[in-house]
Amino acid sequence: MSRFKPIRWGDDDRYFGPLTFSRDVSYRPFAMQIGSGDGDEYPCCRLRISGFGRTVILALPAIIKPWRVWADTSKYSWSNNPDGGYWDTGSREYGFSLSNGHLSVSLGRVTNDSSTNQQWGCFLPWTEWRCVRDVMFDDQGKVFYERVGPYPRFGTAEYDAKRLSDETCPSVIFAFHDFDGEQIKANTKIGETAYRRGIGYFKWLSLLCKKRVRRSLDINFSSEVGKRKGSWKGGTIGHSISMRPDELHETAFVRYCEENKLVFKGRVGEAA
Repeated sequence: MSRFKPIRWGDDDRYFGPLTFSRDVSYRPFAMQIGSGDGDEYPCCRLRISGFGRTVILALPAIIKPWRVWADTSKYSWSNNPDGGYWDTGSREYGFSLSNGHLSVSLGRVTNDSSTNQQWGCFLPWTEWRCVRDVMFDDQGKVFYERVGPYPRFGTAEYDAKRLSDETCPSVIFAFHDFDGEQIKANTKIGETAYRRGIGYFKWLSLLCKKRVRRSLDINFSSEVGKRKGSWKGGTIGHSISMRPDELHETAFVRYCEENKLVFKGRVGEAA
């Protein structure tokens, strides 16, 4: 491969000699990284700079060599390599990437294995949001359960109490037809969670930032839904969607059906 061949980044790439320009849509990091190729197939290096929804990558000569480790297979009965093994290779990366409050620092070997990958990362405490309140609403939209404070830790009495309230909260059941005409039932519940900015020593940031409140409709289906059902990927059996302030169970689920081309058949009951 020529060292001047541009390197692909995404579906919106523009190539100018050894340069790649791309627009980041869903993944919008701040990053500066230099990396090697991963062997004979991709020998050239690359310098990547990302920020403000844009990425620039410069293809470089092989100034950084990929890592190379001899994998000994002679001890295995299935090994038929006369050399008793093979060279395992991969890329190296140096630099940093910051995305959604998570800082990742690349320190060398890239293996996609946490035990050997040379990378360090953490969530920056001043970018995180802490839970300060969560509420469950019944089938009439009235408060069924309310808890103020951080999300309870697993294994505590408070965690068990929250789990019990989630399970016993009255829900509303709707019927609908999937894309193939199959009639399926959806069990729906309404929950709301409030968050404040900052954790640990940075909780004071909540004085400067507006509280975030997410109201959601939790949906559990009686069978798989979607065009992937029955395949090895499988359809969805449940998830949650964001609700608008003026919505209750039915208006939110009708909107969900319209957005996903499902045929709403109406309310079929409540469940405790």
